[in-house]
Amino acid sequence: MFSSDVEAAKGLQKKYADLKSAIAEIIVGQDEVVEGVIISILCNGHSLLVGVPGLAKTLLVNTIAQVLDLNFKRIQFTPDLMPSDITGAEILDEHRNFKFIKGPLFSNIILADEINRTPPKTQAALLEAMQERQITQGGYVHALPAPFFVLATQNPIEQEGTYPLPEAQLDRFMFNIWLDYPSFQEELQVVKNTTSDKKVSLPKVMGAEEILYFQQLVRRVPVPDNVMEYAVKLVHKTRPNDQGSDLARTYISWGAGPRASQNLILGAKCYALLHGKFSPDIEDVKAVALPILRHRVVRNYKAEAEGLKIEELIERLM
Repeated sequence: MFSSDVEAAKGLQKKYADLKSAIAEIIVGQDEVVEGVIISILCNGHSLLVGVPGLAKTLLVNTIAQVLDLNFKRIQFTPDLMPSDITGAEILDEHRNFKFIKGPLFSNIILADEINRTPPKTQAALLEAMQERQITQGGYVHALPAPFFVLATQNPIEQEGTYPLPEAQLDRFMFNIWLDYPSFQEELQVVKNTTSDKKVSLPKVMGAEEILYFQQLVRRVPVPDNVMEYAVKLVHKTRPNDQGSDLARTYISWGAGPRASQNLILGAKCYALLHGKFSPDIEDVKAVALPILRHRVVRNYKAEAEGLKIEELIERLM
């Protein structure tokens, strides 16, 4: 595809610019959110999008699936959704043989809409798919298509009747991305775009083969020892034990695990590539640290009593 990794890195920057301009045809603003989702895809990770209703979470995922030319399935998570509704089920065919009917998980991009509205049993059906990229049904292992990403949405309000994601499942998400309200000018543009008869035709910027190639390119990016050590030290600082920091012992009840260190390095590699560098530095680690650590660090009662947000604690640890 490319004659060298340097040429491939420049090609990725060009593709990234094309992706952003294509997505901007539909999504106004939300640049950091778009960047986070693209980084997680190029790192072969999953993203959890958290925001109040009406901030275009679903539209964003739909738009990204279109410009990436990937198979896309939307699953609306509800209290009566069963695991077999998403993984698939075995049925008896006309010859009285069991036949596996694939569920919506067998796609490249899965939009798990309002993932916290379905019971733990169905949430757990996603665990194997997210980590091993496969599902087990009736004693048989079925591989999921590559690339495979879960982009889940969650509403931080109206928590009645919801089932909070367990820590083990939250840890499977590379990024926890918060969507905020648009600025006045951005909202004005949104209203202009969505209340007219304007039709937008989105180009196909990148396909499955290119995504798999760029995922390998990200893995090949060299990382200096001091950057690797900084990422691991940062994760260690979040743990309220002897190896952690005084801040963690005072305000944190549970710190991040080794998967956070892995994701910090992968995310920093990809962030550096997208911004014209061939190797990440400490600033690149800091740029991706917040969405990677936000859902892996749990505040204690003292932090809650003093009104300290998890974002403030992470900023202080950096």
